[in-house]
Parts: sequence; structure tokens; C-alpha cells
Amino acid sequence: MQDDFTCGFIGLGLIGGSIARAMRLHHPACRMMAYDINKDALELAAREGVIDLPLSSISKEFGDCDYIFLCAPVSENDNNLVQLKKYISPRCLLTDAGSVKGDIHRHIEEAGLGGQFIGGHPMAGSERTGYINSKALLLENAYYILTPCEGIPGNTIAAFRELVASLGALPLVLDYSRHDYITAAISHLPHVIASSLVNLIKNSDEEDGLMKLIAAGGFKDITRIASSSPVMWQQICLTNGSNISRLLDDYIQSLNQIRESIHMARAEELYQFFNDARDYRDSFIDASSGPIKKSFSIRIDIADEPGALAAIATILALHQISIKNIGIVHNREQTDGVLAVEFYQEESIKKASEILQSKGYAIH
Repeated sequence: MQDDFTCGFIGLGLIGGSIARAMRLHHPACRMMAYDINKDALELAAREGVIDLPLSSISKEFGDCDYIFLCAPVSENDNNLVQLKKYISPRCLLTDAGSVKGDIHRHIEEAGLGGQFIGGHPMAGSERTGYINSKALLLENAYYILTPCEGIPGNTIAAFRELVASLGALPLVLDYSRHDYITAAISHLPHVIASSLVNLIKNSDEEDGLMKLIAAGGFKDITRIASSSPVMWQQICLTNGSNISRLLDDYIQSLNQIRESIHMARAEELYQFFNDARDYRDSFIDASSGPIKKSFSIRIDIADEPGALAAIATILALHQISIKNIGIVHNREQTDGVLAVEFYQEESIKKASEILQSKGYAIH
């Protein structure tokens, strides 16, 4: 598709920054401007050449845009739309990047901008926040949900789908109310559950903190998403509360059922509970396109001696393999330890495993 278009961003954090980076990567000739209350993020994006024009406010320059992405916190959408309506061109397509769509659709209709709005939800993310952690590959093979307002022409939807697909994402068109129920089930509720599990351990632990000390492996994996932004999840619960509450009721009922099976030692019910979950979980597509991103990591047996960690980091660096996170897992009974290494891309797992195994390391 053509690169001679202009994009504006209101909010240039993790998601806005990643969309802008992907836009610059795949459409290098496009013109981009951005406003964010974080001036350091704007200055960095300009220095890196990701955006052409950093703006100190929502101003008349946005009138030149063919596309405008609303990527600020959802609590700011109402005020931002009031400001933007003064300048937005009738030919401009307005979109957003929030994980709840009902709220923004209401704001759009109240602002009288329904004829030029397609809601957007790139189902990608990270426990880290801010423009500094954004990257173009965040959208790669991620579902990108589109929720058009009624009356948006089919050719306009098709053109925006093409733009989203050109960024490496997988566009999927849904009604906004259906979107909110689905994401409440597969994204919002799991975050609530993960956080409640972490708080349960915090409140159940004794003074010596032994639960925290040995919490690793499975517990850390299933609660990893509890490290996400509390402000963002507060806003999600406030804007999609009815769907989350409805699903929480169902989940509490299922917990009561399994609690009864455990309490009464009903062997067949317990087996069926775990077997059904395993079969359904194993039927999932093994891809990174869901709302809760996969963690691409390996575990390596290492000797408990000086320089062991540095040696592995050096080997991987020499083979141009980028490390996202690295740390010792303190849950081994023997003298040697386990090093957990997380990567940015799935392909790095196989490459790193082959290289380290050739050097004599045991990989899990």
C-alpha cells in the first residue's frame, strides 16, 4: 500500500510507541506526529526518527492526519476527544488501542465522531510499560481486533484492515460488545485471578516469608501477569466491570464445585476436572497471538561458581541473541543452580538451546 499518509498519536507509551515503530518500519515514508504528557518520550521518539513532529498539546497540526490513534489512558479519552474534535479532518479515520471498547464507543458517539471511528485493540503487551519498552515486533502475529461504528463504509474498513495487516498483525473485525465479553474472559479475568493468587500468598505467608522464598516455577508462571500496570487494570475493571463481574460469578461457582469435590474426595470428579482442562488447553494454537503474551524462556543448569552467569550471557551475545531477562531460580536442593533466561522472540529459544547444549549445558 502507499506510504504517502500522515499518522497522529495521542499517547506514545508501550502500545502507541510500538504501533508508531511498526508504522515507521513498514511504511518508512509516512509522516507521523505525536502528543504525550511525557516530554522525554516524545523527544526520544523524535531523536530515533520514529516520529517527525513532537507536539506539546492536541493542536491544529492533527488536522493534517489521515489516521489518528488514541493511545492515552482510557480515563483521558473524553477530554482528548473534546480537544481533538476542534481540528480533526472529515477524511481522517480515528481509532484507539484500548482493551475495552464499549467505553470509547460511547465517548465517540457523544462527540459526534461515529462516522469516522474504528475501534482497535492490538492484543499484545508486556509487563513493562512506557515508550522506552516499545518495539515494532510487539504487533508481529498478534490479533488486532477492529470494532467499526455502524455506518462505516466497507471500503474504509477494508483499507484499515490492510494497514493493520501491513504492520505484521492479524486483523479481526468484531462487534464491540462481543469484543468486551471475550476479552473479559480471556484477558481481564485472568489478570484479576493472578493478582488475587499473589495477594493470597502475601496474606497467607508467615513472618519468615518462606512462601515467597520458594515461590517459583509454576506459581511464578501463572502469576506473571500480576506484574502489569495497576493503573491500567484499575481502569479496565472500571470500564468493563459488568462483563468481568459476570464471569467472576461463573468462576466462583466453578471454584465452589471443585472445592466440594476435593473436600468430599470424589476421585472421578477430580480426574475429570483436570483431564478436561488438560485436553482443552492442549487444543490451543501454540502461537503468541493471544492477549496474554507467551514468555519465551529456557532454564539452564549452571555451577554455583563465580562467572557462571557471565559465561552464558557472553556466549549468547557472541551469537547475536538478545536477552530480555535473566536470573537465578533459587529452588534447587542440590549445590548447583538453575538459570532462567527469557528472550524477545520464540526463534531465539531453539538457537540458544542448540548453542548452549553444544557447549555442554543442560537445558530444560
